[in-house]
Amino acid sequence: MTDAVNTYPGERLGLPSSGSGSVARVGRRIGALAIDYTAATIIATAFFGFDQFALPAEAGLSQFAPMLVFAVLQILFIPTAGGSPGHRILGMRVVRLDGAWVGLWRPIVRTLLLIIVVPAVIWDADQRGLHDKAVGTILIRT
Repeated sequence: MTDAVNTYPGERLGLPSSGSGSVARVGRRIGALAIDYTAATIIATAFFGFDQFALPAEAGLSQFAPMLVFAVLQILFIPTAGGSPGHRILGMRVVRLDGAWVGLWRPIVRTLLLIIVVPAVIWDADQRGLHDKAVGTILIRT
């Protein structure tokens, strides 16, 4: 028995090769990440301030505030809006493979794995990062 060769990401999952419902490609993902992290940095700076001359030992919460705000944005927006602000601006959605609502625990686990970074940069043939594989989701184009 031979395995069929997939000609595009998402083919074995029954997704189209392009357009709405296809796997979101790397360029859009990086763009969404940049939008989300920039927004998180602006929000964190507005609420927690920024001291460019503080030593790491003195920085305290302000040093980690952008990452915390980034995590909160992901966890709040994925189950309510279908994706983070960056995802939605660039025409993407986070969906479960079975089409059901992503729920509450999936965005939390997905975000924790995303913050670790390594799971997000290891992909399968369908361009799903380990953070998406772990929770049964995929990032598609709208």
